[in-house]
Amino acid sequence: MPEAYIVEALRTPVGRRGGGLSALHPNDLGARVLAALMAKTGIDPAAVDDVILGCVDQMGAQAGNVARNAWLSAGLPETVPATTIDRQCGSSQQAIHFAAQAVMSGTQDLVVAGGVEVMSLVPLASPAVVGRREGMGFPYGGDGWADRYGDQEISQFRGAELIAEKWGIAREDMERLAFDSHQRATAATTGGLFADEVVQVGDVAADEGPRPRSSLEKMAGLKPLREGGRLTAAVSSQISDGASAVLIASEEAVRVHGLAPLARIHTMAVVGSDPVFMLTGPIPATEAVLAKAGLTIDEIDLFEVNEAFASVVLAWLKESGASWEKTNVLGGAISLGHPLGATGARLMTTLVHHLGRTGGRYGLQTMCEGGGMANATVIERI
Repeated sequence: MPEAYIVEALRTPVGRRGGGLSALHPNDLGARVLAALMAKTGIDPAAVDDVILGCVDQMGAQAGNVARNAWLSAGLPETVPATTIDRQCGSSQQAIHFAAQAVMSGTQDLVVAGGVEVMSLVPLASPAVVGRREGMGFPYGGDGWADRYGDQEISQFRGAELIAEKWGIAREDMERLAFDSHQRATAATTGGLFADEVVQVGDVAADEGPRPRSSLEKMAGLKPLREGGRLTAAVSSQISDGASAVLIASEEAVRVHGLAPLARIHTMAVVGSDPVFMLTGPIPATEAVLAKAGLTIDEIDLFEVNEAFASVVLAWLKESGASWEKTNVLGGAISLGHPLGATGARLMTTLVHHLGRTGGRYGLQTMCEGGGMANATVIERI
């Protein structure tokens, strides 16, 4: 089977809700990273076969195929098509999978994959909330759904609480992970470890989420998100703004365009899981991708597991047997933020650059997704 290579991976800084990126139109934020990707790789943009961007809340400024609109807003060729996809939080990781699959099939040679989300402008779950308010119904409805799941609450917040209960994860355990996330992200930022991957946008040159003064004492004083619950804002991913982009190339494209790949897509998997628990998918996804790859958990040098909630990562660590010391080593969504549609390619961007920096061979990325799904990807450094 033909190989699919990661030639370059870039991202914008991740902005806080209401922060330095919040006033940007999603088209312009996406355009910034797409233009930078084309410039850094030096390829003729007209040679790109397709552009696939993830975006979860495709409403308002993010409606109307934001991938296409961002590409055109960057002044890039009208002859290049684009499409926008939604696999919930894993949208841009799925975009990478689709891009790699197109290259591996031999039908395309250069595909841009990534994502964009401006949550300050288009709030979380806007299509569902506004649609219900306007009488358009609600996603978790209909006779078939009711027959199978009743009228119980379906939400990521409930799912994260259920995970904490099932795996016996204490609030203190989650706060320790969150504290580590902020410390790691702060150290990575001050140490310049994101310099090769971050594209400055206006005056915003660094991620706005990390809190260097975060403390376990401050976290312990926060009220839970639900009465009697274990989750607080401190152990949850941040609402954020950001964009990311990865160039996937075939072996032929690498040769013709004189490209120097960073890594190859080794193995991909996507699974479904319980939609009520919703966020447990990374556990079977990791098992599936390792089995397909013929690798063990100990052979993986670095892991990126999306910190949607601390309970998700802690349950994954318990079930996978992976080391926390090799997981999210530069911080995660709790500290760096989680601009939904952009996070998958943001994680891949950080993973591929740090794998190259450390000299590791294999990296594994996985993330939970709304509706009970998860993607997992193994990459191998070139």
